[in-house]
Amino acid sequence: MPRAMLDYTKTILQKVSFDVKLFTRELQKAIKTLLPSEVEELKIWLHFYISDKPELQPTLLVLKS
Repeated sequence: MPRAMLDYTKTILQKVSFDVKLFTRELQKAIKTLLPSEVEELKIWLHFYISDKPELQPTLLVLKS
């Protein structure tokens, strides 16, 4: 079941990536709800996903806090 939550989170983040504020809010919610190991997987995925989306680069700061 937890794996399904990580996949669901990735889907949501992809769908809201058009809006930086919404993307940040969803990312913050994901960090609070996912298991620590899943958050690490999400970080790796996020680095690849936003590599070609410069407007989303500031969201990496959410991961560091």
